[in-house]
Amino acid sequence: MRVQVVIIGGGPSGLLLGQLLHRRGIDAVVLERKTRDYVLGRIRAGVLETGLVQLMEEAGCARRLHAEGYIHDGTCIANGDDSFHIDFRALTGTPVVVYGQTELTRDLYDARADCGAPTEFQVDHVTIHDADSDAPYVTYSVDGESRRIDCDFIAGCDGFHGVSRKTIPQDIRREYEKIYPFGWLGILSETPPVHDELIYASSDRGFALCSMRNENLSRYYIQCSLSDHPEDWTDAAFWAELKRRIPADMAERLVTGPSIEKSIAPLRSFVTEPMRWGRLFLCGDAAHIVPPTGAKGLNTAASDVHYLYQGLCDYYGNASHAGLDAYSQRALARIWKAERFSWWFSSLLHRYPDQSEFDLKMQQADIAFLRDNDAQQKAFAENYVGLPY
Repeated sequence: MRVQVVIIGGGPSGLLLGQLLHRRGIDAVVLERKTRDYVLGRIRAGVLETGLVQLMEEAGCARRLHAEGYIHDGTCIANGDDSFHIDFRALTGTPVVVYGQTELTRDLYDARADCGAPTEFQVDHVTIHDADSDAPYVTYSVDGESRRIDCDFIAGCDGFHGVSRKTIPQDIRREYEKIYPFGWLGILSETPPVHDELIYASSDRGFALCSMRNENLSRYYIQCSLSDHPEDWTDAAFWAELKRRIPADMAERLVTGPSIEKSIAPLRSFVTEPMRWGRLFLCGDAAHIVPPTGAKGLNTAASDVHYLYQGLCDYYGNASHAGLDAYSQRALARIWKAERFSWWFSSLLHRYPDQSEFDLKMQQADIAFLRDNDAQQKAFAENYVGLPY
């Protein structure tokens, strides 16, 4: 079998790239290690930058997003019992859209099935061969049967634990990482959101986030110890702790209920350089991870897709290597800015185990500066809604 592009990974970045390429007549196959239902069972954030929305439009997959997504013109920052609003539209002219990543992924899977583009599920033993040559290929197995695909290019969209990044020789790639000394305990509940926008809360007990999926499905998080396990927290204990970390007037309005999903996610900042080796290109979590503070994970993957898609179109449409040659540099320039914002926002709101009294005073001063300074709010808004591609 031969295709122009092999996409390893059937998550949102791989599917989005595949659908964009299909609409430009570029032949691509998607290889996914799990089943479709497993991929759609992952609970992820759903704050979409305008750039990602535009890519979904270009992919022909934005109908349900526009019908069911929620436009947010700003966000709420809380500090103890005080809170203030940052108006994205007033400061940047641009909102964000709240639309669950699971639903976005479902839309992309449905579009791929409707157009008959090939996707193989439950693939094992994926191996990338000769990526540094002009004739790369990928081998894998399905139900014990060995298969091979020859191609022009390989897009590694297979996440942090996938094979793509590890294919790049260790003496070529350099990795940068920060592990945060806490995690996020998150629950999903069939309850109305406590507020019509996201609430990012700092308190002396730690960070909390109030988010939503729709008018009767809410997602809440609290900072927790890395040694905690989801079963350590009853629903009642979670709700009680969340109420302690958000302003009292918001806690009074909070509607509680049974959790339908509960999990703990560690926080990490990670970047690998370069994001290209020969004809292998890394996208999304295969190349970088951000803390969930600020909702940049899916959006940084989308910017990678944008740069790679443009480079492949330039190659097949104009026989030019310029876009592909510039891919890693262009993607990383934007990634590091997103990493900085996610790191800064996390540092602003969380409690760290080694913070001194001075550190806490500086944190409070930083929050006050964001509250009172228009220029700081504008910089925050520009980063939150998404820097230009």
